[in-house]
Amino acid sequence: MIGWLEAVVLGLIQGLTEFLPISSSAHIRVVSAFFGWQDPGAAFTAVIQLGTEAAVLIYFRKELWEIISTWVRSLFDRELRGHWAARMGWYVIVGTLPIGVLGLVFKDQIETVFRDLRLVGTTLIVFGCILWFADRTARNKLTLEKHLSFTHAIVYGFAQALALIPGVSRSGGTITAGLLLDYRREDAAKYSFLLAIPAVLASGAFELKDIGEGQAPAWGPTILATLISFAVGYAAVAWFLKYISTHRFTAFVIYRILLGFLVILAVTAGWIPAQA
Repeated sequence: MIGWLEAVVLGLIQGLTEFLPISSSAHIRVVSAFFGWQDPGAAFTAVIQLGTEAAVLIYFRKELWEIISTWVRSLFDRELRGHWAARMGWYVIVGTLPIGVLGLVFKDQIETVFRDLRLVGTTLIVFGCILWFADRTARNKLTLEKHLSFTHAIVYGFAQALALIPGVSRSGGTITAGLLLDYRREDAAKYSFLLAIPAVLASGAFELKDIGEGQAPAWGPTILATLISFAVGYAAVAWFLKYISTHRFTAFVIYRILLGFLVILAVTAGWIPAQA
């Protein structure tokens, strides 16, 4: 069972890593293994992500209100259907479909084989290299308001769906897709955060039923971890958006590769088990 200390540590990790392209779910899985703690599981991870997603809702509250209100009004007012906010509402819905469908199809694998640390280490390295390539070749010229389309939303959506495997990173996958499509770093990250909202809220709500049941973490530590992830996550998203406005993703790529090799080495040497 997850104790109070584990809840504090994992809440901090979730808040610090959710918006960075380094995979929060991988960090929760890896840190738990290195400390010899029980794997908190997909349910705990999904629920505490509600904390960091609440940080996104508050940080982008003005834009979100404009998107939601304009989208709703556009259903009845044809003149609003060309407005960027109305279109963004549809793009978020369409971009969410891949992870929703694939999340249900691969639910059993997400909770078992996808959490194998050998796979986690490999995805950290491979997708870190892809992020490096995308960052180096991107022309950083497209903006969301002018250039986002249904095709691009679908590409973003499948990139987000890859994050069902710990180590890929939800923000890392979608930001990489945005860079490959030549979006500016800030715009790629912003759409990544907006796209995650319905997926994370739905996943967290779906997994709430398992908290406190059987071997799942208890409600108390889960709530504490969620609150901590919210507070830390709000600061992290503000810092990250400011950082990438003037920096490349090189530091995150190097970190991913080093961590990936460390995880694989630790499993190979028998320091930590590959399976939970």
